[in-house]
Amino acid sequence: MRPRRTAIAALLALAVPGAGLIAGCGAGEPSATGAQLPRTATEQAAAAPQYEEQAVDKLQRNPTVVDPDAGVRTNFDPDEGAHERDPSKLAKPLTDAQIRAELERSGIPSGDRAALTPDGLAVAPLGAPEVVRAVIAAGNQIARLPYRYGGGHQTWTDTAYDCSASISFAFAAAGLLDRPLVSGDLANWGSPGPGRWITIFANGGHVYMYVAGLRFDTSGLRATGSRWQAEPRSGAGFTVRHPTGL
Repeated sequence: MRPRRTAIAALLALAVPGAGLIAGCGAGEPSATGAQLPRTATEQAAAAPQYEEQAVDKLQRNPTVVDPDAGVRTNFDPDEGAHERDPSKLAKPLTDAQIRAELERSGIPSGDRAALTPDGLAVAPLGAPEVVRAVIAAGNQIARLPYRYGGGHQTWTDTAYDCSASISFAFAAAGLLDRPLVSGDLANWGSPGPGRWITIFANGGHVYMYVAGLRFDTSGLRATGSRWQAEPRSGAGFTVRHPTGL
């Protein structure tokens, strides 16, 4: 039977190119015909099937969809280059009115005045300095906490704050104070007169302030449940001060 198997293998090798190599594939052993598998890169390349290669520069390019230097484009504009044909198609800058309208839709005030949300929190305007933003953010943390005389004077973290501790807390969070002050102290703190961003109204019995146009006042808790108020109040009988530089 052995001569018959050898003859069949020979016929297969003639009928199917490379068939004689199948028996030893992956094992590195001679094939049924006794031929050795390629062992070098040159031999492997010579034994591999040859295909007609297409040069890269012969491929069709579609520059409106793929940038060969940057890869697939994610901002494809079918009208790209229209401005070269028609200058009127150039993008026009937004007007101040359009910018203000967009900011109003976003809920972020664009001027110098902070906005008041329906739940009684303040939104700092875009133009506010970082320290003013910090005062507003700290004020929001305690805006709806209850009033308690002496609250917030023994510890910064408390469950209730009186008028002077409320303002001291907001100032300390912004790095303007290192300890709580009472209202009489705040009547002599900082610089005299109204400030550009923050104005304090203080006397021996009460203190409140305006931050970017919004009033921060414990008396507002009775009206709206928040220390932040959109409505002003009379400053009669109060000393007007402001943080120096603000």
